[in-house]
Amino acid sequence: MARLDDKIALITGAANGIGAAAARLFVAEGAKVALVDRDAEALAGIAAALGDRVHGIAVDVSDSAAMKAAVEDAVARLGGLDIAVLNAGIEGDVAPIEDYSEENFDRVIAVNMRGVWLGLKHVMPVLKAGRGGSIVITSSIGGIRGRQGMCAYVASKHAVVGLMRTAALEGAPDGIRVNTVHPSPVETRMMRSLEAMMNPDDPEKVRQAQLRTSPQGRYAEPEEVAHLMLFLASDESRHCSGSEYMIDGARNAR
Repeated sequence: MARLDDKIALITGAANGIGAAAARLFVAEGAKVALVDRDAEALAGIAAALGDRVHGIAVDVSDSAAMKAAVEDAVARLGGLDIAVLNAGIEGDVAPIEDYSEENFDRVIAVNMRGVWLGLKHVMPVLKAGRGGSIVITSSIGGIRGRQGMCAYVASKHAVVGLMRTAALEGAPDGIRVNTVHPSPVETRMMRSLEAMMNPDDPEKVRQAQLRTSPQGRYAEPEEVAHLMLFLASDESRHCSGSEYMIDGARNAR
């Protein structure tokens, strides 16, 4: 029996990176999955590749009405909801606090923090009305540590830990589990973007510096993060809630 047989999941930020890896893995493990992303073209591509067990919904996660409609659409099209992976996120600019634009700060907070809050707001009543379920939130190693030049991103990733802890307490009586995952750098578009912003003339120099700080000497693969999400989404983790799960190759052990 597959680990997510008879389960229905919603994944935000599902068109690429960690979200796409989770979508592929969850489908392989028997789930039906609603894929949510604002990139309609990329979303259509992954939905076509994964076949009739998925349903793509193109929305901006920071738009409350759109997220409410997306959750309702997922429930109507797939027959319910058991799992939500609130993964959508953006990196924002790289700049000192005094030089960081208000517009960019607000956009990062809107997607990374407000988007998670809206996901919780609209998903939790559905899980409460059903048989409970699991919510997995993507934070970051930046959710427990600081990083120069990334004030908005780091603030947002700390904030979702607070949302997770509150939701875990509120959801526990109704069988709703909520946890965060905290990856260190992952081989995704986001890291390519950050490397280029940190050193436009030589992004590879940034990458090599990052690798030297990793005890394992590498970035994580999206599929590795997806496997941690799978564990937290499955019934194997039924007593796991309100916790932060690192996946950082021992970076935080220092």
